[in-house]
Amino acid sequence: MSGHSKWATTKHKKAAIDAKRGKLFAKLIKNIEVAARSGGGDPVGNPTLYDAIQTAKKSSVPGDNIDRAVKRGSGAEAGGASYEALTYEGYAPGGVAILIECLTDNKNRAVMEVRTALSRNGGSMADSGSVAYLFNRKGVVTVPKAQEGGETTDDDLLEVVLDSGAEEVNDHGDVFEIVSEAGDVVEVRTALQGAGVDYDSAEVSFIPSMQVPLDVDGARKMIRVVDALEDCDDVQSVHANGDVSDEVLAELDRD
Repeated sequence: MSGHSKWATTKHKKAAIDAKRGKLFAKLIKNIEVAARSGGGDPVGNPTLYDAIQTAKKSSVPGDNIDRAVKRGSGAEAGGASYEALTYEGYAPGGVAILIECLTDNKNRAVMEVRTALSRNGGSMADSGSVAYLFNRKGVVTVPKAQEGGETTDDDLLEVVLDSGAEEVNDHGDVFEIVSEAGDVVEVRTALQGAGVDYDSAEVSFIPSMQVPLDVDGARKMIRVVDALEDCDDVQSVHANGDVSDEVLAELDRD
């Protein structure tokens, strides 16, 4: 789930120890296969593949699984599937806009899974274009505050990445989120690496241009929809424009 709010960051950190780790691994492996198929199996010359591999490694996906995914995607090994990228739009209860990215080898199955996950949890599908305009495609690099040489600050990061196209650095508790234009994400990541700054992930994602403030009940309903969507095999990522305050997040954490 990428909502780029504090609760979304909390969910991201919990993913590594989540009971659905196997499902997360499968999604990361699929990203690697698709990146290798579209840009070749050499991560040095394929930055999308490089970032997909790094994200998988950060999530503790075994190296053998990563290597096989690269080989399947690049055609060096048989067994790779032909995945189609699809984006669906919908609403969670309370008018929260939802953007759902899928990679699937069966379009009919994918849309059925998405429609069912939404409808069973109080959400609904939306017409194409009715939700997408509420999101901007951006580069997003997540950096942990705790670094090998001590804790980093937003000023430290700005000094490193400002000339590489970074637009803003957002504080999300234990991590910083560096936002750039989609085409600058590799430059931002490279600048961090050059400065010896560790990062958790670098990706092109969707960030809401406007958010809907949610109370505890609204946040709980949105999270229920997002969780159901993320549990679908064909869904790779879910983006929502619900805004959850620190106070609401703290109350949710007590549940």
